[in-house]
Amino acid sequence: MAKLQVAIDLLTTADAIALATKVAPYVDIIELGTPLIKSEGLAVITAMKKAFPDKLVFADFKTADAGELEADMAFGAGADLITILGATGDATIIGAVKSAKKHGKGVVVDTIGVLDRVKRAQEVIALGAEFVELHAGLDEQAQPGYSIQVLIDEASRAGVPVSIAGGVKLSNIAAVKASGAKVAVAGAAIYGAADPAAAAKALREALDA
Repeated sequence: MAKLQVAIDLLTTADAIALATKVAPYVDIIELGTPLIKSEGLAVITAMKKAFPDKLVFADFKTADAGELEADMAFGAGADLITILGATGDATIIGAVKSAKKHGKGVVVDTIGVLDRVKRAQEVIALGAEFVELHAGLDEQAQPGYSIQVLIDEASRAGVPVSIAGGVKLSNIAAVKASGAKVAVAGAAIYGAADPAAAAKALREALDA
């Protein structure tokens, strides 16, 4: 069964918890976006895990160096998953995986900025990543001609556990699921909706259909 991950790109702990409270019944993974963590620090991770102990808390660190140290920080604060950039060196990913094993947690490798996402996904799963986020960031999505179909095609080719992040919404979530992705990541489709709870519920139902 594919999991639903909400990406929270708000900037305060209070706003993040308020949104998470609305959508928690429908999501499996609560992602604290990089801007939120930069704004609020490790405390937002601890607060979110305390509020939702039964959910996987995903710290979107996008670590590029000091993999073991930053993973220790995230896991120590209560995160279940941390992102390491796939564009960084293998040593950084290996360090984070070492920390994850120590804490009984997981590393997700984020392919933002990676040219050959499928090849890198296969490489980092071999290094011990839990899954790979095939990710088109907000800036890439804003480019003319962007389509999530690129990520959907990559997921079906990858042959390793992946999530898809980059414009997941109700109109494409069935295709995301059909690609074999183990996690569908929805950000703006939930937090930008007039009724985030209804949006999350509809995504969940489509994913489970």
